[in-house]
Amino acid sequence: MEQGRWKVPPEMPDGEGSLFVSKEGPMEDMSYGAEENLSPQVWTVSELTERIRACLEGFFPLVIVEGEISNYRPSSTGHMYFTLKDEGAAIQAVLFKNRQRALQIELRDGLRVRVRGSLSVYPQRGTYQIICETIEASGEGAILAMLEERKRRLAAEGLFDPAKKKPLPTFPSSVGIVSSPTGAAVRDILNILQRRARGIRIIIFPTPVQGTDAAPIIARRIEQANQWDLVEVLIVGRGGGSLEDLLPFSEEIVVRAIAASHIPVISAVGHEIDWALSDFAADVRAPTPSAAAELVSANREEALRYVQKLGAELIRLMQERLGRIKLLLRPFSLEDLEFRFRSILQPRLVRFDDAKEGLLLAMQERLSLFRQRLERELNYLETAHPRRILERGFSVVVNQRTGKVIRQHEEVAVGDTLSIRPLEGRITATVRTAERMEAPAEQER
Repeated sequence: MEQGRWKVPPEMPDGEGSLFVSKEGPMEDMSYGAEENLSPQVWTVSELTERIRACLEGFFPLVIVEGEISNYRPSSTGHMYFTLKDEGAAIQAVLFKNRQRALQIELRDGLRVRVRGSLSVYPQRGTYQIICETIEASGEGAILAMLEERKRRLAAEGLFDPAKKKPLPTFPSSVGIVSSPTGAAVRDILNILQRRARGIRIIIFPTPVQGTDAAPIIARRIEQANQWDLVEVLIVGRGGGSLEDLLPFSEEIVVRAIAASHIPVISAVGHEIDWALSDFAADVRAPTPSAAAELVSANREEALRYVQKLGAELIRLMQERLGRIKLLLRPFSLEDLEFRFRSILQPRLVRFDDAKEGLLLAMQERLSLFRQRLERELNYLETAHPRRILERGFSVVVNQRTGKVIRQHEEVAVGDTLSIRPLEGRITATVRTAERMEAPAEQER
């Protein structure tokens, strides 16, 4: 039966054998266990897969396919695995290491390429794939172009400004994980934190990490952690996946939530070769979730060993300095120290004795002066004593009527009785006259 240019083997029911038709015509052996008048043949999986492999590899020895790279994942052996996709389908592809010498482009998710190769079946997984011989660039894919446009726009708003990046705490006491609670990424993070920082407090903010509903929930979890200051550092991420799987972490709402977070954020999305816009908005980008866990958990045993090393180094330096000081002090024996001490002290003692003698001499001179002054004062007081005045012939005259000592003639009247007190005895006299006498001339005095 012929369908356009395709022919269906006559043994097969109409339409059921389309997988096994060829552009070249009916296959020679198209018996698939449906022989007439016999019970259906039972195939093993290997037999059926081998038959499919023979058909595909025989019918498609050379194909040229154009599509967008997704889920690019180079292996440790050097081979490059990826998915080639368009709007309606996807196919696995591999570029082996020995074919990479002619590769002129760097493969990455979102890159649109033209692949030349052959179809092959991988029996162990029951999948078919393109074995690439050459790969040429054919323009950027739609997703990559969209991400590049979004990246430029958000960068222009300053959301990726390196000056706004916050440092991570060295020894955080609490860590938040915004990821799927059942994902491998969370398990890896928990294992590493358990091994490196056992006492750290961990809060998991559960969220889906792929699909259209993931981005709003991821953003909400980041906002909740900031609203209540629940942790000191946040890890936002998931395990590896295709470019489409990682798209929630490139959504604008997630990028803005990370940029607005006052809690330091580590973006740990996929593997090292994967990327998302959250990597640019976060304070630190970790290549994997495991690496993020190592960033927030400085190994305490290593820190302890480092402190112990510093302590030993400090002790060594102090011992070296003490040794040098001892070598410097060794020439100074006890006798030498006494001699040096005396050589320093003796001049000062001499100066002290000189100062003491000078002070004593000055005090003696001052005392002598005070003594002479005191003797003069005593002589003056002795001279001014009333008895000495009386001894010189003077007497004290008192008016018995007034009882006052008479200093001038107006203080007595004629007839007053006067009491005269000489040096020895007492004399009583009556006033007959009282008159003023002229004072003697200055020359006479």
